[in-house]
Formats: sequence, structure tokens, C-alpha cells
Amino acid sequence: MILVAQQAIDATTKLGQNHPTAMKNRSVPVDTVLPHVSYRDLPSAIDWLVKHFGFAEQYHYTDSSTGKISGAQLRLSNAYVMAHPAKVAKASTPAELGYNLQSLTIFFDDVDAHYRKVKSTGIRLVEQLHETVYGELQYAAQDLEGHLWIFSQHAKDLSPDQWGAKITK
Repeated sequence: MILVAQQAIDATTKLGQNHPTAMKNRSVPVDTVLPHVSYRDLPSAIDWLVKHFGFAEQYHYTDSSTGKISGAQLRLSNAYVMAHPAKVAKASTPAELGYNLQSLTIFFDDVDAHYRKVKSTGIRLVEQLHETVYGELQYAAQDLEGHLWIFSQHAKDLSPDQWGAKITK
């Protein structure tokens, strides 16, 4: 099942395992963080992320005392994400809060194909596909608990000073 899902993702993203993205953009670094995202209902979240965004579940592990899934690693394109159950049972989700505390960006070689696939599922898009001032072709969507996901492709290689940012290093 994972192999079939991964082949579908590779076909959609035109990326294989550990394949670098085709274009670089000096304004947007990639592959620098392994985010951990908490979900109230982790098994449902894993299924949803696989079905709607095209993630592949790399592995999951269980709590030996409860038998429940206590973590999972998911992969989409060259991005890896760890998913965990919420530590506080009654913690509010971003959807319940009405705002996000953070967002996650996943990079593709063909974000347009991913956008069309995700849009066809009827998921709430927060941003339509557009090119940013800093050289990214991107769109944003919310998952089943309201976490904000940005899907992006390097469209131009721009230095931050080319679009008005001040380089401070």
C-alpha cells in the first residue's frame, strides 16, 4: 500500500526519494526542519493527510500500555513530518481557535498538479495558486483540524534584496 501511494506521489510531484527540487530560490530555504504536528485524533489525521494531500505514511509506532498510535512519520515530496496525538485531551484545534499558530510549507517541482488534485477534493483553500513577490508559486489549504499547509514551488531564483527585503547577515 505504501509503495503504491508513493508511486502515485512520485508521479504527481515528479520527485523520487531524496531527489532535489529542480530550481533553487535564495529567498526560501528548504530541508531545514522536521516539524511535529499534534492531532486530537491521530489515526484519522494520518488517513486524511494520505488521502487528501498525498502524504505517504513512512512508519508509525504505538504506546505499549494502550496500543494506540503514539506517533507517525509522513512524507510528501522531500518533506518529512512527524504527527503525534495532542498532549492535552481538550486542547483546541486551530479550526476551533479560528486562527493558526504556525504553518508548514512543502516544496514540489509541480505544485500546479498538486493544487489541481487537492482543489478537486473540495478541501478549503486559504490561498489560491499564485506567484509571490519573493519568487514562489504556491497555495495554502487547511487540514481536518485547521492546521495551515502551504504547498510551494520555486518559480524564480531571487535574492531577498531583489524584492525589497533587507539582508541582515
